[in-house]
Amino acid sequence: MLVIMPVKDSLDTARESIAALTQALSAHHSSLITHRSSLIVYNDFSTPENTAELERMSSEMGFELVNWADRTNHPSPNYRLTLQDAQQRALEQGEHLVIVESDVVVRPDTLQRLESVVSVSGDQLNTKHLTLNTKIGMVAAVTVDTNGNINFPYLYAQKMKGDIVDTHKRFSFCCTLLSNEFLKAFSFMQLDPEKSWYDVFISHQSVALGFHNLLMLDNAVLHKPHSSRPWKKLKYTNPIKYYWQKITRKRDRI
Repeated sequence: MLVIMPVKDSLDTARESIAALTQALSAHHSSLITHRSSLIVYNDFSTPENTAELERMSSEMGFELVNWADRTNHPSPNYRLTLQDAQQRALEQGEHLVIVESDVVVRPDTLQRLESVVSVSGDQLNTKHLTLNTKIGMVAAVTVDTNGNINFPYLYAQKMKGDIVDTHKRFSFCCTLLSNEFLKAFSFMQLDPEKSWYDVFISHQSVALGFHNLLMLDNAVLHKPHSSRPWKKLKYTNPIKYYWQKITRKRDRI
């Protein structure tokens, strides 16, 4: 696996997320995980102070840090550039791509369990409609709050049954594996530069290309929604102001 984490300030949350992720990588006994490039943190124009702290953490914890401020003049968010760079690396290495957001805390076995789903045949999965020849596009860990209840963005899964669910519903990149086979089938160079976020579009594209997207209800990760974009919380507290900002400032274009 190649694992990436986009970061935009919110350093307290990001620090916790990175620490949990490096622990999970250490627990995953794979020869590839020993390489520095197995975890890449993409710093999307964080403040100079937070950038300096990320650089210190990179040296201390052994992950690769990509500072977009050193590579582009395009203003944040730079999710499109992040996805394009990560896809190219994953394809060059022949790896699956795992995206973990900076407001998500994984468990020690989270990554291993994601990878195990794409490494076994369909008849070994506790999932309906999967066969030996099933093409898996994406595998996501369900998100929960501190009480263990399923939360945003997988509220639709609260009534789903089973350990692993094959679904056509939208996926988030909170903690999601994109299979190498899917990465070969769809180039992120085609992503619309006018948009800000691409998780919904890419998850639908996976289904459109004949792949199956699997949501692991038995592989939960802690999610602290919108930690890096606190203005989005207005959607729940002041929806009029949220949609006004979304329209006038062209924010959160999906």
